[in-house]
Amino acid sequence: MHAPSIGPLPSELQSHPGYRRVFKPGQLTFGFIMPLEGYPDSPFPTLQNHVRLAKQADEAGFSALWMRDVPFYDPNFGDTGQMLDPMVYLGFLAAHTRQIALGTAGIVLTLRDPLIVAKQATSVDQLLEGRLLLGLSTGDRSVEYPAFGLDYDNRAERYREGFGLIKAVTESSFPIAQSEHYGRLDGAIDLIPKPVHQRIPMLVVGRARQTFSWIAEHSDGWLWHLSDFRQLPTMLEEWRAMHGGNWLRPYGYGAFFDLEDNPNAPLQYVGNGLRSGRNALIALLSHQQAHGVSHVAFNLKSLRRPAEDALAELAEFVLPQFPSV
Repeated sequence: MHAPSIGPLPSELQSHPGYRRVFKPGQLTFGFIMPLEGYPDSPFPTLQNHVRLAKQADEAGFSALWMRDVPFYDPNFGDTGQMLDPMVYLGFLAAHTRQIALGTAGIVLTLRDPLIVAKQATSVDQLLEGRLLLGLSTGDRSVEYPAFGLDYDNRAERYREGFGLIKAVTESSFPIAQSEHYGRLDGAIDLIPKPVHQRIPMLVVGRARQTFSWIAEHSDGWLWHLSDFRQLPTMLEEWRAMHGGNWLRPYGYGAFFDLEDNPNAPLQYVGNGLRSGRNALIALLSHQQAHGVSHVAFNLKSLRRPAEDALAELAEFVLPQFPSV
């Protein structure tokens, strides 16, 4: 069984190096949610050797590295992501990678001014020569909203407005745009620089409190967390149905992942992630590719072995099973 694949893509996305590397019609690609290390017993990564590991992922042929946006440490949540501000970190990694796409999964748009996000994104996109994928979310930590003096209950509306403002200022010259929760653009000023390749692909990360139909109409793709894989085919059918006759936006997910030393270790679901040897992993991913999953981003927080070894094993044995050229 082979589900409908993404495409045909709009021309500006067909020529976009970051989007083309991650989202390939009929193919499943792989990336990593930063940082590239296991830290199962702590909310704080060490960030040791993070530049060398990013280069290893780039040179091995993985498709993307994803930055999370976690402004504050919430002890009740217990995970700080890569700790570094995602836009600052993207600018740094631009100087140390050459081919791999770099993305955000995702910027908490409803905690940030969308025009500043647009300025940061186009700046990073220039440094990356068009390898940026801009994933935007509403976050999952309500405790952060009071610190910014922002309303948690109207985040769905502000997300839609912010998303539209970013598109307006990055894709149009001297745009005119009106918003209820943000500012007004009257065509007198223009945001520079503009994206390298006409526009920056914009992805919805999580549900962002939006309907499937809104996500399908306004985004260039959808990234979610690990779903109940038993429900994945049904969910993907609903997702495809939202597109009508338009091009099918890609779907991908992120998941906590621990690669076992034993290649024949069975697949286990552990909390909201998975643990597996490489052979069971290949079987799972082959099944998901057949159902139309476009991208998987592994979060190595739960990894119990050196990340360098896990990346090397995935590159040698798993990537060749999913050729994307």
